[in-house]
Amino acid sequence: MRHLSIKNISVKLGDKQALDGVSCDAKAGEIIAILGPNGAGKSSLLRAILGLVDVENGEVSVDGEKLENMSPNQRAKIISYLPQSAEVHWPLNVEHLVGLGRLPHNDGIAGGADAVERALDLADATEFVGRSVFTLSGGERARVLLARALAVEAPVLLADEPVAALDPKHQLQVMEVFKQLATAGNIIFVVLHDLHLASRYAHKICLLDEGRVVQFATTQEVIEGNKLEKTFGVRLKPKDDEQALLPWELET
Repeated sequence: MRHLSIKNISVKLGDKQALDGVSCDAKAGEIIAILGPNGAGKSSLLRAILGLVDVENGEVSVDGEKLENMSPNQRAKIISYLPQSAEVHWPLNVEHLVGLGRLPHNDGIAGGADAVERALDLADATEFVGRSVFTLSGGERARVLLARALAVEAPVLLADEPVAALDPKHQLQVMEVFKQLATAGNIIFVVLHDLHLASRYAHKICLLDEGRVVQFATTQEVIEGNKLEKTFGVRLKPKDDEQALLPWELET
């Protein structure tokens, strides 16, 4: 069974200790929600896993093999990344942008046509085929960039605030895609600010604050404890509180 392990990762960005001895892990079939207030180190953790920032200490391994010992192409086949920013710098058509996800496989849009089609369908972005990405709204562009990450068809997906620009329907659709991928045996690390979505979809929560792990445990253990409230400085309302917004679901 595939396993991703993060051991004692420390990262310093300028004068700031972005991560300080962070450890967590995931096995095939799990969705790990990374939670924490602004500046907690959530994005830095994803970038450290990818090798996009210099790591002071610690290591990341997949199935016992250190990622630092892999070539960039090997790593790109194993781990797909959906960054927080939805910026695109080239006026590409949607299908060409999604096809960039096939670069690690060297099959391009033609050879990877089936993977591109599957990714567009999963991200609910098929309707945008043929359009320039510059004509899309922020939410539409976010769905296309999700499709690009899905087109890699890597066993591990790192997603940084993937639902931030989306309406409620597409927030749920994205989380359902992650659930589907996990059910198929993939590993998903997803940075979220929506505690409800995290509690609903994540198997485990890695709660960060000031670059350190406050708690890494099952979602139920984190929700039922008091560290979540202390970390965010908020109080969770009881389920029977009539003022609380009711959870929503996709129409069938």
